[in-house]
Amino acid sequence: MRTLSIIFLLSIPLLFLTGCSSIDIDRYKNNQPKLTLESFFNGNLTAHGILKNRSGEVTRYFNVTMTGTWNANGIGTLAEKFIFDDNSIQYRTWTFTPINTEKGIKYKAIANDTLSETMIELSGNAFFMNYDLLINYQGDEIDVNIDDKMYLTNDNIMINESVMTKYGIEVGYITLTIIKL
Repeated sequence: MRTLSIIFLLSIPLLFLTGCSSIDIDRYKNNQPKLTLESFFNGNLTAHGILKNRSGEVTRYFNVTMTGTWNANGIGTLAEKFIFDDNSIQYRTWTFTPINTEKGIKYKAIANDTLSETMIELSGNAFFMNYDLLINYQGDEIDVNIDDKMYLTNDNIMINESVMTKYGIEVGYITLTIIKL
């Protein structure tokens, strides 16, 4: 009986984890305006955001300048310059590569500080991406998982919500507004 009780107690966290399943991007397929990467991430953009710790306290804020370009093969580059509230600067450059699939064109993405390529999910006005990012935290380089969910609210504004995890535990949250100039 005691073994059964222990197994039950150990399975409770698993029930909570499976109950918190990810949102299916297809639920946004009819939302407007329809997002196309080549259109929104083309030219100059700015972004403005906050970083919260796992308690919900704002620990940093930042502004970003971005420039997006696309070549004749449909490969996109998004160069980002982050300026944080302590005046530190970080650079990230994304490369978006189109892939033909049965459901149409999808994209794989990689940046100079991601640990591997990731697939981008697009549907309607939504853009989801999950990747492992190498960040500087208190002088050490650590990798965290970023779960990005972005929503185009009009032709020039996108809202981005991100959850940062380490070892499956939520450690931070990012809220970001991206503005196409």
